[in-house]
Formats: sequence, C-alpha cells, structure tokens
Amino acid sequence: MRSVKKIGFLSFGHWSPNPHSGTRTAADFLHQSMDLAVAAEELGVDGAYFRVHHFARQAGSPFPLLSAIGARTSKIEIGTGVIDMRYENPLYMAEEAGAADLISGGRLQLGISRGSPEQVIDGWRYFGYAPAEGENAADMARRRTETFLKVIEGEGFAQPNPRPMFANPPGLLRVEPHSEGLSDRIWWGSGSNATAVWAAKLGMNLQSSTLKDDETGEPLHVQQRKQIETYREAYRAAGHARTPRVSVSRSIFALTNDLDRAYFGHDRESRDQVGMIDDTTRAIFGRSYAAEPDTLVKLLREDEAVQAADTLLLTVPNQLGVAYNTHVLESILTHVAPQLGWR
Repeated sequence: MRSVKKIGFLSFGHWSPNPHSGTRTAADFLHQSMDLAVAAEELGVDGAYFRVHHFARQAGSPFPLLSAIGARTSKIEIGTGVIDMRYENPLYMAEEAGAADLISGGRLQLGISRGSPEQVIDGWRYFGYAPAEGENAADMARRRTETFLKVIEGEGFAQPNPRPMFANPPGLLRVEPHSEGLSDRIWWGSGSNATAVWAAKLGMNLQSSTLKDDETGEPLHVQQRKQIETYREAYRAAGHARTPRVSVSRSIFALTNDLDRAYFGHDRESRDQVGMIDDTTRAIFGRSYAAEPDTLVKLLREDEAVQAADTLLLTVPNQLGVAYNTHVLESILTHVAPQLGWR
C-alpha cells in the first residue's frame, strides 16, 4: 500500500575527541545539530529528533538545543527519541517543554520513556531521585510521566499565595508557560507490547523502539508491526478522539557514490541482532539497510513495521559532519521515498 509518510532524522548526538570524528566537542555537536536541522528543513525533511543519554558524550539536556533549532527554523518538527523519565522532574520539564514549544510555534514532538541501560549504575540517584516504596525504576518513570501529562493539560492545581509578589489570575495556578496542544504531541518510546498498550490508554503517540523485547522470536519488523497493531487497537478501545501517530526508526543508507560505499557498503548483509539487557531481558535490535536505491526500495517494501508506521526516523551518523548527513537525507528523499509513494 502506498502512503505518504513523514520522514525525519534521529541523531544520537555523539561527540568524540578522536581525530577521525567530525564532532569532537559538545559545542561541535550542538552547533552542527542546528545546522543539520536547518539544512534538513530546506530539503523538505519533516523532523529533527535527538536521543538523550546522561553521563555520556551525547545530548543530556535537550531543551536548549530544541529551542535553538525552533528559533532558527520555521517548519520542521523538533523532537526527542527519547527523554528518560527516571531523571526528570515532571513540573520543571513541563516548563521547559512549554517554552520550547512556544519558541517553535507548536512544532515540538516530545518522545519520552522509562529509558534504556545507562552509562552509570542507577544514574537517576545522582540527580536526587529514587523510587517510592514498592516501586522499581520503571514504575517511577511511568508515575512521573502521568504527572507530566496531567500538568501540561493546563489545568490549575497549585494553591495561590494570598500575598503574592505579582498579581495572580483567579483560581488555582498552573505551570507556566503553557503551550496549548502540546499534550497531543507526546510520544512514548515503547520496547514491549504491554507498554505500547499503556501508552495508548494514556493517549500518547508511539515511538516503536529498534531495541525491543524479543517477545515472539520473529524478525524485529514483524514484532514491531504487531506491536503497532496492538497499540492502535488499544488506542481505539480507550475512546480517544484524535488519530495517533506512530514512528519507527531505521538506519538506512542509499549507496550512490564511492564514499557511501566506503562508509556503509559493509552493512549490505546486516541482520537483526539478539542479546540480553541487564542479564534479565532478551532483546532484539534492528538491522541496518545499506544498498543501491533500487534494492533499498525492495527491502523497505518488505519491512512490515516501516510500512505500518506513519513516521520514519532515519538515524544519522552525526560524527561524519553536516554536509555528509545532508547528502544521506537527500539521497533517501530523492532516490527512495518517491518510489515507495512516501513523497
């Protein structure tokens, strides 16, 4: 089935002092990310998304970057994939998200989740957080998510001071700044069918993770397609009025010149990988796609999750620089997306 898709890029935001890296400092990453978002918007790319990891040479605090991109662009969606809610104060996050969304004119697409394995043990404890009695870290993340979703609806909940520094509006006070419509643009990064159903019940959009619990032993794209179907069924059953969005992310490289083949030609035979997370959970990680454009088109037609999703996020090798990543995106938009009916 041919269907128009939104196509964005997803940057892991790595930087490294390695002399072969084009992104050697945090400043390099931040400025190059802004430049890539501007270039992507000019190409017609629909979204600029960023991974968030703490204690790592990656984007730990996404809102300054998202706000800066929002100020330099006018059309492209800006988002995350994903913010680890184990580390977040929901009310302060609501303030930051509201400000970033207002700066961008309502283009924020905020991916959140319970997070993935981190660089340090229980890193959220260093941020001053701990699960409540009877909770684990995943429970804590979901509880904070529910608080965040409630707060960004914009209803007052805080008792005003009878002698405030500044005059208050009548009634209970809400977190400010409030951005109308942001609550419809929150995504849950789901690594299992159960959490996809939970996200659907709360009315969130779905980011199907490329690192997913291996629940059936089937190829990742099949498991993701079934997860998407389960999510959409649960969303309908919950009675939400709007149509939700679903994204999947993939590493996809059209080999159109010698440099492409030098960088990614070895990924032609890439396959799904299976391993253990934290020695407790069997997980499956998706393959990369690297081939000449006509072959890519055939391969992507067979990817059931890519076909089922309305949004495709292309992971980009950000350390190869803005010019090369612009070429990577342009190759997909020019040589692949039109043949699949996505453009």
